[in-house]
Order: sequence, then C-alpha cells, then structure tokens
Amino acid sequence: MKYTVYGLLLVLFCTACKSAKPTASANGQWIKLFNGKDINDWFVKIHHHEVGENYGQTFRVEDSMIKVRYDQYGSFNDQFGHLYYKVPYSYYHLKLEYRFVGELHRGAPSYTLRNSGVMYHSQDPRTMPKEQDWPISIEMQFLGGLGDGKERTTGNMCSPGTHIVYEGKLDTRHCINSTSKTYEGDQWVKAELIVLGDSLITHIINGDTVMQYSKPQIGGDVANRYDPKEKQDGKILNKGFIALQSEGQPIDFRRVELLDLSPKYKNPR
Repeated sequence: MKYTVYGLLLVLFCTACKSAKPTASANGQWIKLFNGKDINDWFVKIHHHEVGENYGQTFRVEDSMIKVRYDQYGSFNDQFGHLYYKVPYSYYHLKLEYRFVGELHRGAPSYTLRNSGVMYHSQDPRTMPKEQDWPISIEMQFLGGLGDGKERTTGNMCSPGTHIVYEGKLDTRHCINSTSKTYEGDQWVKAELIVLGDSLITHIINGDTVMQYSKPQIGGDVANRYDPKEKQDGKILNKGFIALQSEGQPIDFRRVELLDLSPKYKNPR
C-alpha cells in the first residue's frame, strides 16, 4: 500500500495517540545528517577496535556518497562496524538511499552477502567495550536479491539484544521479514523509517509501507560481550543513536536526512 509521506504521518499520529499526543506542528525542516562532503558529524565503532577508530577507512566519502569498503582489510575477522550520527533522537522520520555494490569481502559470514542496514534506538557506542560485536539496538535491515529467483525482502526488522511487539504480542525472533519485493543488482533503493518514540515504528521501501511494530525493548541475545550495566532486559527503548552498518558487503549510502517529529508531541519520554 502506498501513502503520501504526510498522509502516512497523519495516520501514524492518530494510531499512536494513546501513547503520544500531537501538539504544535514541527517546523518541517529536514536535517541533512550527511552533508555530502564528509562524516565529521558521525563517529565509528568497529568490532575489535576502540570507538572513533575508522579501521581501514571502512567508512569514507566519495562522489557525495558514504561508501563502505574493505580494500584495506585482510580477512574480515568479524569486524562488524557502525557509523553513528553524533546525537540521539526519539521521534523522527529518517530517509536515505542505498545500493549494494561489489563482492562480499573474504572471510565475511555468508549471511552478510548483500546485507546491511540502519540501526536505531542504539546504545551510545561509547558505552560499548572494544570486543562487543553488535550494539544493543533495533535494525532496519537491507537485503539485496541474489539473482537466484528467490524472494529476498528488504526493510526487515532485526534485533541485536532487543525485542519488539509485533502483531500485538512480544516477538523474540531475531529477524522478521517485511512485505517488500526483492531488489536485484546495484539499483538505488529508497528507505524510510518513521519512529515514534517507543510506540509505532514504520518501515517504508520505495514509497510502500512494508512493516509496522511497536514497543522496542532490551532483551534476548545476538549482541555479545557488552557491559552488563547496558543490558537491562525489559527496558523500553524510546530514544537512541542512528547508525549505518558495515558487515562485509560493500554498500553506498546517500541523501541521509531526518525530520525531527518531537515538536508534535507533548512531553516526549
């Protein structure tokens, strides 16, 4: 099903009114999280490395794109990485474009083939030990078709160290597929994420709403070697950092923009 962006927002606001009531409208100004020139407003955390170390220039800016590359790596060695925007958000509409390019880097797990994503409501990477592999967060997962004629949806939900409420009940699966179609090759795909604090979350791919869920919260496994103080199972997540992912597959990102929706809500938690 397709909606105009603001028609969809109106639907979302009404749906979520029990947990967050709209007040004065936002100024409607989109923030360019990525300015097309550099990543000075972002910082990196890569598994096996300290926060702030952009090992091998994994994340680099070329041709007005954030490029994720591994040409300065040896074997991949589980060096999963994330590029975090400098401040956390709670209520917002995020939009970006991505495309998969090149070949999976040697040594990367087979499941990371044409696989990446954007993390949200993430823990602050400065609270992550050097050997923590994944941030406690929710992921809007991006997958590309493998050219084998099989369906491979994108805009899915994955949950390292977290759970969500899906279709009215707590769902502890690590990943849940969306209803998107399969996107093959190196085409650009438009992804949007509408986050209303700890209430309604919506995934949109190329203008189609492909998934909705609510109540993101800490719980479960997948994230490893974290500081125990950071993993308070059952804690509802209503804000956090946004991060672009690197996990062995080259990918490009562009037009990363955000509309802050918090002015529409009274006392966002």
